[in-house]
Amino acid sequence: MATSPAGVFAGIFLLVALYCGTDPFRHSALSGFPDFEAYKVDMPPWSEVPTERDSQNLLQRSEIKFLNQVQGPESIAFDPLGRGPYTGVADGRVLFWDGQAWSDFAYTSPNRSELCNPKPSPLSYLKNEHICGRPLGLRFDKKTGDLYIADAYFGLMKVGPEGGLAKSLTTEAEGVPLRFTNDLDIDDEGNVYFTDSSSTYQRRNFLHLVFSAESGGRLLKYNPVTKETTVLERNLQFPNGVSLSKDRTFFVFCEGAIGRLRKYWLKGEKAGTSEVFAVLPGFPDNVRTNKDGEFWVAVHCRRTLYTHLCAIYPKLRKFILKLPISAKIQFVLHIGGRLHGVVVKYSPEGKILQVLEDSQGKVVRAVSEAEEKDGKLWMGSVLMPFIAVFDLV
Repeated sequence: MATSPAGVFAGIFLLVALYCGTDPFRHSALSGFPDFEAYKVDMPPWSEVPTERDSQNLLQRSEIKFLNQVQGPESIAFDPLGRGPYTGVADGRVLFWDGQAWSDFAYTSPNRSELCNPKPSPLSYLKNEHICGRPLGLRFDKKTGDLYIADAYFGLMKVGPEGGLAKSLTTEAEGVPLRFTNDLDIDDEGNVYFTDSSSTYQRRNFLHLVFSAESGGRLLKYNPVTKETTVLERNLQFPNGVSLSKDRTFFVFCEGAIGRLRKYWLKGEKAGTSEVFAVLPGFPDNVRTNKDGEFWVAVHCRRTLYTHLCAIYPKLRKFILKLPISAKIQFVLHIGGRLHGVVVKYSPEGKILQVLEDSQGKVVRAVSEAEEKDGKLWMGSVLMPFIAVFDLV
């Protein structure tokens, strides 16, 4: 008796479903994560996504500095005297460039050992990050010269102008531990606004936070006088960068999974509330304010129709993630096939002023943060072994 094409198709479908449901050879991106769940992301309508592009791929004109001298420089900071840059790297140290060479400035873990010794790439450190520390966002208090550090594992920290082992300021809020401290900024009174990107995933599993879009992220405030940490907003999907406005009336923070900037009001009638500031062309990492009050947003990757559909249909996303395709390949699919650097400048009102990109990933393959200083844009990335510098003049 001949089997119909429909029967053959049904049989194949059942076998694929059985394989995905059991993952017998542990080839899927979800192997080792039995409790993984995918959540819906309320993406902005596709029609609202900005279409502006840098047709000249201007970021390809960037200068690559410190190649293989810095591994995964996420954040770039300059001290109140204008010295630097300072940057946090993958082995848990904060380094300082004195104009001639790099030197150790600070570190976040009291448990450093040979596990933290130099390795060939930024991702080589992932499995030991919880031991060595992983400094992400960096900010100097311009009055005191203290450096504030958002360490992914050790929470919000501070080190004096002389450097050394950073002091822990807070590791929890409302009894819930900080699982993935990410970025911060400081107001004129010394209050620190910062993000905890997930209540489930730590940074060494950041890909699964991207895949999951779980809503355990929080926006927090640390009061240096009372030593209290309060939750300003909760139920956020991968909150990330934070940056105060020039006039200090508000700050913006990045919603990584949705691809938006939100404005959180600090002063005026709307104080204590937030609203959408801008829909981004992709998924953001950090944001930094320049001397003119404009915001530079580092975009991890541009949106694609694939990521849009996977975001709004979590069952489809989870099915794809259960296929015998590694997490690394799933990540490449998520970013559109290849790494590509994008930074976008926004006005204080949330309007796009400039787009800079390397759509082919030839020179600047990824950007985690863009810090403007003296007519130059300093760009770091957790994925790259260098800092890229673009001349804005």
